[in-house]
Amino acid sequence: MAGIRLPAEDSDVSQVTRQVAAVDLISDDDRSIAADSWSIKSDYGSTLDDEQRQADASEALSSAVYRAASDYSSDKEEPDADTVSSMLGFQSYWDAAYADELTNFREHGHTGEVWFGSNVMENVATWTKNLCLEISQHHSPGTNCLPAGQPEKDLSGWSVLDVGTGNGLLLQELSKQGFSDLTGSDYSEGAIDLARKLADRDGFSNIKFLVDDALDTKLDRKFQLVTDKGTLDAIGLHPDGPIKRIMYWDSISGLVASGGLLVITSCNSTKDELIQEVESFNQRRKSSSQEQENAVDQDTGGRDTTFQYIDHIRSYPTLMFGGSVGSRVATVAFLRN
Repeated sequence: MAGIRLPAEDSDVSQVTRQVAAVDLISDDDRSIAADSWSIKSDYGSTLDDEQRQADASEALSSAVYRAASDYSSDKEEPDADTVSSMLGFQSYWDAAYADELTNFREHGHTGEVWFGSNVMENVATWTKNLCLEISQHHSPGTNCLPAGQPEKDLSGWSVLDVGTGNGLLLQELSKQGFSDLTGSDYSEGAIDLARKLADRDGFSNIKFLVDDALDTKLDRKFQLVTDKGTLDAIGLHPDGPIKRIMYWDSISGLVASGGLLVITSCNSTKDELIQEVESFNQRRKSSSQEQENAVDQDTGGRDTTFQYIDHIRSYPTLMFGGSVGSRVATVAFLRN
């Protein structure tokens, strides 16, 4: 996928210089083309040209820029030159996209698109399983394997929430890895309808799906593992993306149980950018706590940090561009204190 920014590896690597062009909201007549441009081509049945799909998706996603809330004014008639929005940030777009996928499923049995591709999805599921096992057995994360001769701990006790689940295929992969308490949420009713139909067809009727907006969640429970594959990317493409990203972290922090994991997969943010965004959220929480002298955050036991970076996937294919080495996708895990 040409044009996607490259996450820096462990060594200090300078960011690739990018030119940002404004992206106009396209008309309804172009909706069907844009709908198929969002995701990387999967193996589940699509009629569009593979190279064009990937080029369109790369252009739409790699042009989005995250800025601090202090630099953003929501009452501006037009976005600043360095703020890029897209119809991919609107719920109406996804409702239309999943209506099309539901039709394709009913008529042809097509599963639909796999965001970032099936290989990335399977990689995320396997890596996340190993990371959860390491944490369960009090091993330091990063080795991605268990000591020789030690049996794997049953993962059935881990409660899992996939926010912005779409067609729910990531949860099916996690089920194959041994997780059983699985829930998927999405603000698009069409996505949830499709996810339920696919789960029933494929023998994963144990997975629960519900309509819920990650930015204004009505869920009243916390989960030991929360996954996000592309949801934060889409949120950032809304015209109010910087504000909505702040809302995202405020909401997600209430869904991850103490000692639980948040695993984010993105093709629009590098590992270092996601870590920086988390650190900014932690700082906001710290400042808010200091302003309220008598208030104590029960979830963190009064500690300043809410999320702590612990690991990221290192096995994605890398490439060299502009003197920098990186990969097209970043998957990063954060521990909830």
